[in-house]
Amino acid sequence: MIVEPPPLGRGSTHVRGTCTSVPSVVTVVGEALIDIIVDPAGNVTSVVGGAPLNTARTIARLGVPATFLGGVSTDAFGARIMRLLQADGVGYALGEQVDEPTTLAIAQIDADGAATYRFMMEGTSAAAVTPQAALSHVGPQCSALHVGTLGLVLQPLADATAAVVAVSPADRLVMVDPNCRPSVMTSSDVFDRTLRAVLERADVVKVSGDDLAFIYPSMEVHDAAVRLQRESGAVVLFTDGAKSVHVLTESDDVILEVPRVVVVDTVGAGDSFSGGFLAQWQSRGLGRADVANLDAVLSAARFGIAVAAITCQRPGADPPNVQEMKVH
Repeated sequence: MIVEPPPLGRGSTHVRGTCTSVPSVVTVVGEALIDIIVDPAGNVTSVVGGAPLNTARTIARLGVPATFLGGVSTDAFGARIMRLLQADGVGYALGEQVDEPTTLAIAQIDADGAATYRFMMEGTSAAAVTPQAALSHVGPQCSALHVGTLGLVLQPLADATAAVVAVSPADRLVMVDPNCRPSVMTSSDVFDRTLRAVLERADVVKVSGDDLAFIYPSMEVHDAAVRLQRESGAVVLFTDGAKSVHVLTESDDVILEVPRVVVVDTVGAGDSFSGGFLAQWQSRGLGRADVANLDAVLSAARFGIAVAAITCQRPGADPPNVQEMKVH
């Protein structure tokens, strides 16, 4: 039985290029961008994307207050992103939009629905967050923090990410999703440094097989997941594609089944898993100390699996809402 997170209120109001955020429970730090999706036949569509933005949208759609902390442009693409934030009830932490053009990602979809990414990001909106700006927009109302993807490699956003994690109070849950993008992270000192810094404070780390292969290239992926858990001390959620999710702690390695579904594409699937995990965690009133409760972790992971399964059955990053989860 899937436990539905109850509606707890929704996010923000967008007026003339600004979005006023309300007190939030989960703050998601990272990039907002436009995914240019190319299917196997060469057909092209565009959707709002960025893994952290997708995670924030998932959390808010599931009825849990969420705020996105990342640069959003004043250009037409940025206006599209802001409309989606407003529609999904996600608060915009920075308040003011930025003048840099919107970051773009080209997602090539293969025959199995898997996506490979290339980025157009130099001098774009995703980079336009400084440590000072980030620190001034994450307040004591933030009881859970989610970071990852370009926030680990794109400067000055990477320094902003590390700074926010470093000053997190003792009771704040920190979740990290490296979401490795080899095209921008290979041989990157910034990525290596920032990942090490955030893992030192991480309570939960969500990784895919591709992430583990990138971080530990000489290891089999499950052995790499075990090593990551031992080195970080965090709960590791290893999402092994359509096969399973491994939940690893210091003393446990639990395998959760993933339901069989007809996959349209996997864009946003991992993001919606993370969002589902955090949404249930917050809706149950759990905190950082509860990470030691294996049953609580497994329940949140199962909910994340159910959320991701729905996302995979439709194109682009389109996570389910509370009403859709009621019937699953």
